Amino acid sequence: MRRSTPFVSPALGLVALLVAAFGLPGCNTAPSKRAIQYMNQEGFGRPVFGNAEEEEYVSIGDSVTVFDVAHPDEIDVQLVVAADGTVLLREVGRIYIAGLTRTDLQSLLTRKYDPYFQDSPEIVVEISASQRVFWVLGEVAREGSFPFKGNQNIIDAVVDARPKPTSANLGRILLIRADPNDPLRLPFNFHDLVIQGDSSLNYVLQENDIVWVPPTLMAEFGFFLQKMLFPVTAVLQSLGNGLWGGRRGNVRNNGNRAFGFGGLF
Repeated sequence: MRRSTPFVSPALGLVALLVAAFGLPGCNTAPSKRAIQYMNQEGFGRPVFGNAEEEEYVSIGDSVTVFDVAHPDEIDVQLVVAADGTVLLREVGRIYIAGLTRTDLQSLLTRKYDPYFQDSPEIVVEISASQRVFWVLGEVAREGSFPFKGNQNIIDAVVDARPKPTSANLGRILLIRADPNDPLRLPFNFHDLVIQGDSSLNYVLQENDIVWVPPTLMAEFGFFLQKMLFPVTAVLQSLGNGLWGGRRGNVRNNGNRAFGFGGLF
């Protein structure tokens, strides 16, 4: 007896396709034991980090000015922190200063310079940061890193990045503070702030924060269809370019021959 094939409606097939596209678990990206050992030894993320809103700290590439109030003619230099986190001072040699706060660095240099003077030096340090950033990623026109200036909040980041009006899901923005041991994902609804005036979740940014603006469900489905149809559209585009390119070439050659330029082009 012949077994009949069950009928599957197009709507049910579309639902199954959506479930397969968005419901599949992601690949396992857990680091190996060797990677964990390496990260524990070398550090996670940037090797030099701190909180500039609590107190400015020295990072690689920063410009550091060292001035001695007690001996202004003796010590007044401006240095750039090298890639290895060090600076070279004429009197005390090369020292490692990356990661130190302004207060810590002033204390260190005071101790280093003290043996060279009869009266104690009064070291003042100024730090000009070169690379304090945060990131805005996702459905925005200006995707990438932005300078961290302090006293910036999440709405500043979203507005400056210019969300795409047709695909940005402003109701499901995430503020991500990546950390290997205690990652933090803070939801933010742009509409609650703009429409209702609720600023309770207008988070103040920290350097190295990531603001993620996800696509809407319709936009995500459109991206999925685009990926599924890419091989077909690529072939059709190639065929179209070849066909219309050949026709334009024939028209150009025929025109050149008509005007006597066939041997030149």
